[in-house]
Amino acid sequence: MTETESKARVAKFHIGQVVKHRIFPFRGVIFDIDPVFNNTEEWWLSIPAEVRPRKDQPFYHLYAENAETEYVAYVSEQNLLADTSPEPIRHPQVREMFVRIEGGAYRPRDLRVN
Repeated sequence: MTETESKARVAKFHIGQVVKHRIFPFRGVIFDIDPVFNNTEEWWLSIPAEVRPRKDQPFYHLYAENAETEYVAYVSEQNLLADTSPEPIRHPQVREMFVRIEGGAYRPRDLRVN
């Protein structure tokens, strides 16, 4: 086990949960979780140093949206909050991958092929 892996924490959020960014005006549904940073160094360095997240925390892949568009986002745990809005997520891939459940969260669709 590497030093980074030993520092990895249990994820605070889960797949299918609706979250919002702590600073920027977007929200989304989590579709994958990395226990620690797993993107390029170039991507990480492109974030301004004053808001650059630590690498030793979970990072979340989101089907995200803002007022103008839908996209895929990669966000550190420290920059996410649970979203309690009753509004469904409009990102088209959410309907392909998830079913909305009571409380506004989503569960993965049964994607098994017979």
